Amino acid sequence: MTAKHDFMKHRKVFFTISLVLVAFILGTALILGVPMDIQFKGGAMAVLGYQGELDLSGVKATVSDVLGSGLTFQQGSDIATGANSLTITMPGAQTVSAEQMEDTLDALQASFADNDFEMLKMNNVPPTIGREFFHKSWVAVGAACLLILAYIAVRFRKIGGLPAGVMAIIALLNDLLIVFGVFVVLRIPLNGNFIAAMLTILGYSINDTVVMYDRIRENESIYGRKLGFEALVNTSINQSLRRSVNTTVTTCMALATVCVIAVLFGLDSIFTFALPLMIGMISGLYTSLFITTSLWVTWENYKAKHHIGKKK
Repeated sequence: MTAKHDFMKHRKVFFTISLVLVAFILGTALILGVPMDIQFKGGAMAVLGYQGELDLSGVKATVSDVLGSGLTFQQGSDIATGANSLTITMPGAQTVSAEQMEDTLDALQASFADNDFEMLKMNNVPPTIGREFFHKSWVAVGAACLLILAYIAVRFRKIGGLPAGVMAIIALLNDLLIVFGVFVVLRIPLNGNFIAAMLTILGYSINDTVVMYDRIRENESIYGRKLGFEALVNTSINQSLRRSVNTTVTTCMALATVCVIAVLFGLDSIFTFALPLMIGMISGLYTSLFITTSLWVTWENYKAKHHIGKKK
């Protein structure tokens, strides 16, 4: 059986694309730094409610006079109630006391009485707790990768086992780096959305990989190795391509709709989850179809040449 498209012939191109993207992301992270929310680096966050239109530049100046510089401000609104909110985030080692927030509210009420400011929420996160949460989050991601490796190695032991699992994990790491890159390039602070997106992509991408591996296993039981492993994998990709693309496109259309709604209504917390997730799913489709399989074919070709060399 001859495959319609010879994808494996271009596996060096697939590797190059991934390596260029990874290099760009790591370079951007080194040059610009990695923005982190207070969940990971510590700091303080206060959420204020207000009425009417807000003079944001004036509010920034007033709050900065009381709490100091280096603050970030984010406006938001509740679609259900129409209530407005202003989130003030303070940098890493800085915390804020109840007295300071009372002084801030007094200053705002004096300068912007029509906005009727009120305190909705205040959080202080010490830097040590932020770092601990950050490390635990990465432990969760690492544990998920190890469990996936064990699952793939056991489920597909008849056609590849551990090497198949290793190739899947390498491709998953590529996907995680792409998600990380979205946050770094767009300067979105790493927060709980980042970890949630990472774990979601792990599950989604490995599902695509399992579908591909299942197809390879089925074709091997039908054709054996008479096609050669590279031709077997190429045939499997051609058979799975439309289904995988359609599934990802459908999911991404839904996420794109969520992104548009989030932008229109100023729902930044939803946007900063949906956009990285959408890009991560596109990456997951690419790696499942072309990176995992290309790595596996490259490994099997290396093994074959190695055994031939030993026989000689």
